[in-house]
Parts: sequence; structure tokens; C-alpha cells
Amino acid sequence: MNHGNLKSLYVDELRDLYSSEQQLIKALPKMAKAANSEELRKGFEEHLQQTRQHATRLEQILSALGEPGKGKKCKGMAGIVAEGGEMLSEDFQGALMDAALISAAQRVEHYEIAAYGAVHAYAELMGESEAASLLQQTLEEEKETDRKLTELSEGINSEAFNSGSEAEDRPRHKAAKAGGAN
Repeated sequence: MNHGNLKSLYVDELRDLYSSEQQLIKALPKMAKAANSEELRKGFEEHLQQTRQHATRLEQILSALGEPGKGKKCKGMAGIVAEGGEMLSEDFQGALMDAALISAAQRVEHYEIAAYGAVHAYAELMGESEAASLLQQTLEEEKETDRKLTELSEGINSEAFNSGSEAEDRPRHKAAKAGGAN
């Protein structure tokens, strides 16, 4: 394949995304197991099912192009997953662990939103309407997952804040911000 055209870039990015989705299929069960919030755990489990569908869509698109799904390992996702793994190994408890998990999950979602946005644009430009439709569907699902994580984070972050030493420090910080002396 000529590596100097948009189609070759498109195929390369699709393979990269396929690798990303495969890595997430392995990581999401660990995240679900570490979650303390039942709602967050269920969200990770639901997203695992969705991630499997995303991988299947990518296989379908690559097959229609006559291309294998396998190729290179997505180093970007590998790094994000490794960072998430580091969070799991921290001694975080309760809502603090959930806040860390949401942070890691949103990094994943933002990476995927950027990547799916790019390949969707390539598919549209090249007239690959069926692929563009599948990619748009996945892109919307990734955005919705990010929205759900943001909503969950509002309560979980507040709970993590109120259960930690930050809550004890709050009056002193407010006075300092207001110009008061400590």
C-alpha cells in the first residue's frame, strides 16, 4: 500500500483504534472490579459491552477495505492504560478510588473521541459512507460515555473531597482566598 495518501493514513488509524479497543477490553474489567460505586461499576461493565461492539465495527470497516484488523499496537492507548493501572495500584479507598478511576476513564474517552473524529472525517472525505456512519455511531457513544463520567464525577468527587482531609482545611482556605489572615 502507498503510504503517501489519505487512505493509507485512514487504514493505519483504524488499525490503531482497533488495538486501542482491544486494550480496553482487557482493562475495563479491572476498572469495574476496583470501583466502589455501584453506578460506576455498572457503567464500566456497560462500556465493556459497547467497546466490544466498537471493535466489531472496526473489523467490519477494515474487512470492507480488504484490510486485516491487526497491525501495530497503539502506544498512546498503552500509555493511558498503564497510567490507569498505576492508579489502581495506589492505596486509594472508597470515593477517592472512584474519582481516580473516572479521571483515568475520561483520559481514555478523550483520546478515543479525538481518534474517532479524525477517522470519521477521513471516511466522509473519501466517500466511505457506510464506514462514516459506523464511525459516527461510535464517536457519539464515546461522547455519551464521557458525559456520563462527568455526571458521575460531580457526586463522587464531592464525596471524595468531603471524606478526606481537604474538608478539614476548607475554612482556612476560604479565609485565605477572601484575604483573611490565618
